[in-house]
Amino acid sequence: MTWYERVPKVELHVHLEGAIPHEALFALIQKYGGDPSVPDVSALADRFEYKGFPQFIEAWSWKNQFLREYEDFTHIAELTARDLAEQGVRYAEAFFSPSLFVRHGLAVQDIAHAVRTGLGRVPEIEVALVADLVRDYGPESEMVTLEQLKEVKGLGIVGIGIGGSEQEYPPAPFKKLYAKARAAGFHVNAHAGEAASAQSIWDAIRELGVERVGHGTRAWEDPELVEYLVAHRIPVEMCPISNVRTGVVRCLSEHPIRRFFDAGIPVSVNTDDPKMFQTRLADEYRLLEEECGFTRSEVRRLILSAIRSAWLPKERKVTLESEFTRDPVWDRECESV
Repeated sequence: MTWYERVPKVELHVHLEGAIPHEALFALIQKYGGDPSVPDVSALADRFEYKGFPQFIEAWSWKNQFLREYEDFTHIAELTARDLAEQGVRYAEAFFSPSLFVRHGLAVQDIAHAVRTGLGRVPEIEVALVADLVRDYGPESEMVTLEQLKEVKGLGIVGIGIGGSEQEYPPAPFKKLYAKARAAGFHVNAHAGEAASAQSIWDAIRELGVERVGHGTRAWEDPELVEYLVAHRIPVEMCPISNVRTGVVRCLSEHPIRRFFDAGIPVSVNTDDPKMFQTRLADEYRLLEEECGFTRSEVRRLILSAIRSAWLPKERKVTLESEFTRDPVWDRECESV
């Protein structure tokens, strides 16, 4: 095992539905009648190659048709938590998108219970949940989802966000929904500046009052926005490999995370949809060293930044940071330990 796998880590932007191991997803496909485009498990790697962000959204929607029963959500939640724990992730805030599955006759509240049951089977990691509302469905529809989520907030649902086709559905129409979410005690973020311009990030901040920005890759197009993110200490949940795989960034060496970090933006490193992008959090950190010039000391600073950006009580953050920095692996400089 390498240092990247053993060092304690935090992940703040990972989607449960995008973290299903290929073997488990293939089993689900077979469970529900199969698909000729995926004759065997190895074909999933080809299915998850994208020419751009819209093709990724298409693959995301295709995959979701094979999650139809509550036991499916329990199973994938357990597998995701186990995978994160095995690579040294101690705390995660994981997205789940319950409104996607109402069409199968499932209830939002019961999906949340099923997910929490699966996560509870892996005590080695603490996982909070963030409900990823679907901007494509519109604010009125997702307002209903929010009301349902309020009933199960006690299952460790700490926040809400909006994902989906950012390039087609801007943030502003969700302003009222976000106000209601904050009033109900939810933290708020939004996917912004991934498939749309820096203006999408401004709108998420000004119209929705987000506490964190998901992706935020295109903030670098607007120097004033960069200054604002630094001055107001707004964390950005960056997903480098995801951005390369969907064509948001041409290659990893050109990813703006280095510039964001140097500018002083609070940055965390995340995988987004790890099994759809063939990545792991351990790999993200390793590649940042190899291709983006991050030193081992700077990687540790990125990990601490994730703790400080987490939606945890201040006392828990202090405790977690102490646990991480006292871990015997923390200060190792060699890769293999």
